[in-house]
Amino acid sequence: MRFMSMFVTAALVLAACNQKSETRTTVDSTGTTQTKTTTVTATVPAIDTTATAEAKREAKDAVNDAAHATGTALEKTGKEIQKRTKRH
Repeated sequence: MRFMSMFVTAALVLAACNQKSETRTTVDSTGTTQTKTTTVTATVPAIDTTATAEAKREAKDAVNDAAHATGTALEKTGKEIQKRTKRH
């Protein structure tokens, strides 16, 4: 879940790093020209490096826990298979 939020944050940062300008020119009946330029700049959100490091550490711990649990389950299964094959 945290990886998803990190990807969403990264996507927002990339999307927010742009500037959009629009220029409109009008001419009235007397021949007066008027130009209006509107510039919209998106603010880039700050990235919390402490939270990112914490999420990375938690993800690494979760991967290690899952690997350990898988190894333990395989070991137990292997022992059970050995017990059953010795009986027959």
